[in-house]
Amino acid sequence: MFPSRGESLKVAGLFAGIGGIELGMRRAGHRAELLCEFDESAARVLRHHFDVPLHPDVRDLQASKIPPVDVLAGGFPCQDLSQAGRTQGIEGEKSGLVSHMFRLMRTMKPRPKWVLIENVPFMLQLERGRAMRFLTDTLSDMGYTWCYRVVDTRAFGLPQRRRRVILLASQTEDPRTVLFADEEGERAFDEDKRIAYGFYWTEGIRGLGWGINAIPTLKGGSTVGIPSPPAVWLPNGDIVTPELVDAERLQGFPRNWTRPAVEDSKRRNGPRWKLAGNAVSVPVARWVGQRLGKPAAPITKIYEPIPAGARWPVAAWGRQGRAYRAPELTEWPKCYAYKDLHTFLGAGRLLSLRATEGFRKRTKRSTLRFRDDFLAALDEHIIRMSGENENRRAAAG
Repeated sequence: MFPSRGESLKVAGLFAGIGGIELGMRRAGHRAELLCEFDESAARVLRHHFDVPLHPDVRDLQASKIPPVDVLAGGFPCQDLSQAGRTQGIEGEKSGLVSHMFRLMRTMKPRPKWVLIENVPFMLQLERGRAMRFLTDTLSDMGYTWCYRVVDTRAFGLPQRRRRVILLASQTEDPRTVLFADEEGERAFDEDKRIAYGFYWTEGIRGLGWGINAIPTLKGGSTVGIPSPPAVWLPNGDIVTPELVDAERLQGFPRNWTRPAVEDSKRRNGPRWKLAGNAVSVPVARWVGQRLGKPAAPITKIYEPIPAGARWPVAAWGRQGRAYRAPELTEWPKCYAYKDLHTFLGAGRLLSLRATEGFRKRTKRSTLRFRDDFLAALDEHIIRMSGENENRRAAAG
């Protein structure tokens, strides 16, 4: 279970999205004092769920507008750092906005005790980890001790394989007492058991996003801005796509948390898929929040220096320009009761004939290896959906 509640902290959330960090912190007993979010659809969600000042643009937010807080948090934009994004790096137009978080940190009075940053793990390898070097070097230059850990949302019982970097820093505290205080190790999944498998039907040539008893990482959308939900191969052979409310639940939000995003718009659910896919998983933020309120001794006692230019590990810490790996830690600080994907999801919608046929054609051109029973299920699904289309045409004629 989560540790019992300790100290109650005040939080300011930059790049707040739909409030994943802030809702997790609230569930841990903390309170948001200010939020900042540029996207208007996300801002409508925040206004509905949080009764705090909301600033529209981090670029012109001044430190004098931020009330005294204990935690300054932000999941800054990942588009330039994501494997599925533009990969322009930490200096890209979107991801480079994190520089404004550092600008505010330098001028806030008093400075917050904790700084919490979240982003995608691909930044650990993009340009040989240049983004992480920028973040950690900047923190060290400002006198902060930092640590980070890659954390998988599955560790908290949600059937979504979502890996994210959680970076925590402080000038006065040891962040290892938060991020390194828990370790339970990865759960093993029995593939012989009747379980569901998640995959991305929009892929199939170079990747699949295959998830065992889990969906692959929810995306904010395709490169052309349309919703891109994954597909799920159920134990009964059906191939479905999850409903939006299940996407919200897979991130730890209540059903219809994002409904305010379109209440005053003629648009349908496209913005809501994007908002859910870009969010921070709530139980991950809650775990961090619980440990912020009640730090504990780090589990690991072994730290190894990271040579300049070496690959960034799963977990590390540093200060004064030096960095150390924590080899004993995994991406699973917790191992909570896990609900099988097919029992977690609602009914879903059958993957369309066109989508299935397109994906199946890509599997035939691909050099990837696919399970024979999975390919057979795709073929059976195509036959089924073809028959249903014929029936609908006959009924209409």
